[in-house]
Amino acid sequence: MSQHDSSQAGQPDTPEHPAGAADGAPAGAPADTAGLAEALRKAEAQAQEHQENWLRARAEADNIRKRAQMDVASAHKYAIDNFAGELLPVYDALDAALATGNATAESLRDGVELTRKQLRTAFEKFGLIVLDPAGEKFDPHHHQAMTAIESDAPPQSVLQVFQKGFKLHDRVIRPALVAVSKAKAGDGEVGTAPA
Repeated sequence: MSQHDSSQAGQPDTPEHPAGAADGAPAGAPADTAGLAEALRKAEAQAQEHQENWLRARAEADNIRKRAQMDVASAHKYAIDNFAGELLPVYDALDAALATGNATAESLRDGVELTRKQLRTAFEKFGLIVLDPAGEKFDPHHHQAMTAIESDAPPQSVLQVFQKGFKLHDRVIRPALVAVSKAKAGDGEVGTAPA
């Protein structure tokens, strides 16, 4: 090893190893610290802005959810508002009929017929359909058989309607209560003598 080599190894203040540089840190370390501090301040400001935006968006989402819940509750509460408005004239007609003191049976019947017509019109306007299946074929999806009666009518025909049914659009909300026909006893049996 030459003297020149040993003097370089022992001298830390050479241009290759400036004074103040510690363990491989770059020569401009103090200037970089200021830059890092500035970058950190910018990152913290940006993080704060993102957090504020997130909190604002969360609050807005909560408000939208609460507003939607109130709208749904209101829709349920006032769902029949229009239907109720259509029924008010029916109520008024019934009230007027009861207020008449000297009405004849015929005029009362006429008034009831008109009131029922008004009611049926209000029902149909909102998709409430009366099921009156007299004479039709029995349909277990729309009718409920209460009894079967021997008859000359084709089997499973509706002979009598005890209570009309109702359908709201496509959904049966009350089936019609009916009596259906069945074949007479002895029909189709060979060797049976008439009584």
